[in-house]
Amino acid sequence: MERFNTPGFIEGKINKEESIEIRRKRLKFRSWHRGIKEADILLGSFADRFLEKMTVSQLDLYENLLREADSDIVAWITNDREPPEHYNHDVMVMLKSIDYIKILK
Repeated sequence: MERFNTPGFIEGKINKEESIEIRRKRLKFRSWHRGIKEADILLGSFADRFLEKMTVSQLDLYENLLREADSDIVAWITNDREPPEHYNHDVMVMLKSIDYIKILK
């Protein structure tokens, strides 16, 4: 089983039986309800903009990313720290492509 840097957070493997519509709704909810406001804004805005267009493979990458600690995800998106190699993928590029300053105005 993969280990994520999220103390106390336990989630099973990705459910391949779940419909794509339910999965997108679940991921959108998880994106907007993180725990720290910065992560809510970054990930929720991303979910609103990209989730409907993402492939199943990209959803897998994003769902695994959401299992990490908010502080790590925010640091990777804002380029405060480089993401680990296994998170340096097209979904991370999409996360970094949004102008979050415009969202806050």
